[in-house]
Amino acid sequence: MPHPAPPTDRLLLGVDFSSAPRAAKPIVAAWGRRVGAVVRLDTIETLPRLDDFSALLRRPGPWVGAFDLPFGLPRELVLALGWPTDWAALMRHYAALSREEIRSTFQAFCDARPAGGKFAHRACDGPAGSSPSMKWVNPPVAYMLHAGVPRLIEAGVDLPGLHAGDPARVALEAYPGLLARELIGTRSYKSDEHAKQTPERLIARKDLLAALEQGRSRLGLRLKLSPAQHEALAEDASGDRLDAVLCLLQAAWAVGQPGWGLPAVMDPLEGWILSA
Repeated sequence: MPHPAPPTDRLLLGVDFSSAPRAAKPIVAAWGRRVGAVVRLDTIETLPRLDDFSALLRRPGPWVGAFDLPFGLPRELVLALGWPTDWAALMRHYAALSREEIRSTFQAFCDARPAGGKFAHRACDGPAGSSPSMKWVNPPVAYMLHAGVPRLIEAGVDLPGLHAGDPARVALEAYPGLLARELIGTRSYKSDEHAKQTPERLIARKDLLAALEQGRSRLGLRLKLSPAQHEALAEDASGDRLDAVLCLLQAAWAVGQPGWGLPAVMDPLEGWILSA
């Protein structure tokens, strides 16, 4: 029996997050709505400060957001370090650490392990193809967790399967690379380095947008853009706006799934990446 169409009065949000946003490299938020199988992009906002991100989280619902940052740490790592195994207690402990303390602790953990198995992984990393959430460089997702999750908790949003909050403001973990790889394979479509913002990457962004607008992904959704929106997403060589839109589509998928599309059995310490 097909699932009913999701309510059209619930705003959808996709966020490309940065642990150190600034005017030149802000957090990007894409707002939109889903009607049936069509996801319409309404607006894109840029947030140059973490305080701007906190303010966004406090906006009244109902909305469902998909955020490109990890919501949990690998259970293997947590047990090895003797850190709290309750998610809320673990996040309080983690938030109290400095970035230098995080880096040195995770570096020592990796140094003690054999080549090829330096990092601990969450259960979702394999199916999502995501970086381990303890990684502190390229990309520094450990710092993204450190900067983002405490603000999600402080804002009182609902984190399904992890931490109860305002049911009108739902936050889910997303990963734009998962959807991008499904549609254009391993082709690179973005770079923050001007020298690497090549015609090949522009073509990859255009191919990715065409696939999204034609609804070719397994999410069963079709992205609706104006010509100006399409051009702006294609021309953003950093890919940040496109990543926010990829997260928006993952949020749109989640609202049409039982239990937000999260596994029936999910590790309540690690969390899960949407559609992995």
